[in-house]
Amino acid sequence: MSDHREQLADDGVTAEDRSKWDRVRHRLRSDLGDAVYNSWFTRLELERIDGGAVHLTVPTKFLKSWVQSHYAPRIKARVASEFSKVERVLIDVRSPMRKTRSREDGADQVESNAPHCAARAVATFAPALEAANEGNARRAARPMTLRHDADAFVGSPLDRRLSFSTFLVGPSNQLAYAAACRVAEARAGDLPMFNPLYAHAAVGLGKTHLLQALAHASNDNRRHTIYLTAERFMSGFVSSLTTHTSLAFKEKLRGIDVLIIDDVQFLQGKSIQQEFCHTLNALIDAGRQVVVAADRPPSELDTLDERVLSRFKGGLCVDIGPLDESLRIKILAARIASAKESQSSFYVPPEVISYVARTIATNGRDLEGAVNRLLAHATLTGAPLTVETAETAIRDLVRTQDPKRVKIDDIQKLVASHYNISRSDILSSRRTANVVRPRQIAMYLSKVLTLRSLPEIGRRFGGRDHTTVLHAVRKIEELAAKDKGLAEVIELLKRILSEQ
Repeated sequence: MSDHREQLADDGVTAEDRSKWDRVRHRLRSDLGDAVYNSWFTRLELERIDGGAVHLTVPTKFLKSWVQSHYAPRIKARVASEFSKVERVLIDVRSPMRKTRSREDGADQVESNAPHCAARAVATFAPALEAANEGNARRAARPMTLRHDADAFVGSPLDRRLSFSTFLVGPSNQLAYAAACRVAEARAGDLPMFNPLYAHAAVGLGKTHLLQALAHASNDNRRHTIYLTAERFMSGFVSSLTTHTSLAFKEKLRGIDVLIIDDVQFLQGKSIQQEFCHTLNALIDAGRQVVVAADRPPSELDTLDERVLSRFKGGLCVDIGPLDESLRIKILAARIASAKESQSSFYVPPEVISYVARTIATNGRDLEGAVNRLLAHATLTGAPLTVETAETAIRDLVRTQDPKRVKIDDIQKLVASHYNISRSDILSSRRTANVVRPRQIAMYLSKVLTLRSLPEIGRRFGGRDHTTVLHAVRKIEELAAKDKGLAEVIELLKRILSEQ
């Protein structure tokens, strides 16, 4: 037997090749740094070498796409420096039941121009996300719960255009995007990293896009995923009660891998919230993933059951903030490119794009509306677009800066301080004159300065009925119309609350 014969390891890779691969990994770590390497390369493994190709494997399609899109040239260069006779680097997704696997039909080659995957999260967030997963044990793989029978629970419709590849990333949504991508990467049987994942944002900033992208990616990763709006959840629950199928409704929800609920702030009704709480607890306790989105953080969801809010606060809460100018330019450019597919002559000069991005600082929907108005102007008049014509076209979309979001707690504290009483006096049942009037003023300000309904406001004022709030609002309106001094005090309180 030749002294040069290489002994094969258990996985079919020779000891010499294994040593070379270890050097490749060491060089990659040195090139990219520990943070990036630990986030994306620790699960990249050498499967075999044959036919002038190095076959690498990763555990998920998500990770495969990420490595292809972002690190292909680096990997190929480092492999070539150690494996002199290798011409190709191939990557595949290995079977979840084995450490590695062979494929007769080959694998996808790592190319530097591979398509963008569902994950483009900025690497600076990768270490934090990876660190959050340290110490989490992996559950034993369980059977897939994918259902294809006619009796399977039907979620809200998904728009295929709302994918990770079409989600534009900027500083305001980086963390939310990175967290959603990491949730989408998981496979059936993995212990959720962030559970629940709670995303909140104002209207038009992309939370629904992000949730639907996550739903698409999770389904593509062979996890049984249901995307529901709060309205769809409520109607499904009420329908199950009227048709005496509530048990089946509960079983179907508890049998899925990923539950995604959008606009949870609209969840109403004591029995509906109780059922949602039971579903939330059952899924989280069973190691299933829950993702929730709302227009405000959990601490401001005054109408939801405290047990539900406690669950939300125990997960990862991420904020999608206002769009910065560079991200607004990206969104405009993407919308314009889409419009050019149907109107090839549509052209928007760079100075017009910059003007619109500076002028409309609200949300993505307003930016899309601006592109539609520019398109209409260009196609209907035939005149070239200039900053002056753009100013006319988007005039109705230009808004003043959104007012500060005022909280009922702040209103109560300010009014109590102004009238030299305590906040507990305002919330109490006392009906003395020095308490009743400030209480009515606080109720009035809560109605005009917040988006809360009359029943919500009543609950925040010691559990009062909505008719009491309505009476207070009308009373203060009548008095302010007659009493100039009271009107000035109310305007002063409004200004202080807006500037706090």
